[in-house]
Amino acid sequence: MNWFLAKIVYRIICGEGDHTPQFDEQLRLIAAPDDAEAFEKAFAIGKQEEDSFYNNSQKLVQWQFVNVSELYRIAELIDGTELYSRIEEKENGELYTELVHKRAANLQLNSTPHFLQAL
Repeated sequence: MNWFLAKIVYRIICGEGDHTPQFDEQLRLIAAPDDAEAFEKAFAIGKQEEDSFYNNSQKLVQWQFVNVSELYRIAELIDGTELYSRIEEKENGELYTELVHKRAANLQLNSTPHFLQAL
């Protein structure tokens, strides 16, 4: 069995969709014997977790599965191994840097470890 990192992409549409397009990119660990089965499993998760609900303004919110856009085999779990990297271009570099520092400070303030939980 091999481990893979899959990026599953959803489009979020609120009401009639007359807003700036919004997407949720989720990185998921997938256990599978090969690339093809890892893709199939990630695709199935994406379809299964599509959702729609009404928000506080009674507008329909839809999470529409787009596709699995990236799939990486994790050769070995080694402390400090890079699993994913993405280069961001931001209009305001200082604001982005400040946001990163605030998120790091928030992590340090909370003494209880945060773990991703499968629901």
